[in-house]
Amino acid sequence: MRWQHKMEKVQEKFPGYVGIERFRPVPGIEENWVVVFRFDTREHLENWLSSEARRKLLEEGRDAVGSYEVRRVGSAFSGWFGAEGETDKGAVPPDWKQAMAVFLAIYPTVVLLSRTVNNALLAAGFPTFAMLFISNIVSVLLLTWVLMPMVNRLLRFWLAPAPTARARTDVLGAVVVAVSCLVLLALAPLAWKY
Repeated sequence: MRWQHKMEKVQEKFPGYVGIERFRPVPGIEENWVVVFRFDTREHLENWLSSEARRKLLEEGRDAVGSYEVRRVGSAFSGWFGAEGETDKGAVPPDWKQAMAVFLAIYPTVVLLSRTVNNALLAAGFPTFAMLFISNIVSVLLLTWVLMPMVNRLLRFWLAPAPTARARTDVLGAVVVAVSCLVLLALAPLAWKY
């Protein structure tokens, strides 16, 4: 644990460091310690993983650590981002941008499905749990193959900005998404008129 704390103290000084979690071994489930550390971009993560400081710490802690493996895991929505080959380069936006973009796509989907598919299924006598099951399948299909690719294209300037314009585009993109959400909210009552 002393060695791990030493590693964390060095790691948190690296650009883009977000945080760390440690999970103790669980007999019969996971026999090893699991340490999850996060950086805000793939580039910052790679800087840490390939750093001389990390290499020296791993060498120093070889007796304490023994063998280890590194697994890279994206965020909860990372499969919906990095369109047109960008994921291969590791260009997955930060979680807050992903959440805003997903909300922008999911809100109108839920509103429209509730007025069309859900109403039709309920009118046909489907029980509520079956209607929700089918509606969720339809929404995931629409989000995965239609809406999120479209959102990725429209918001590419914000989701994967040039490094020199990052601060400016972060604010601009957040404003564009927030205004778009307000417009969708204002238009939602129209769906209930028909």
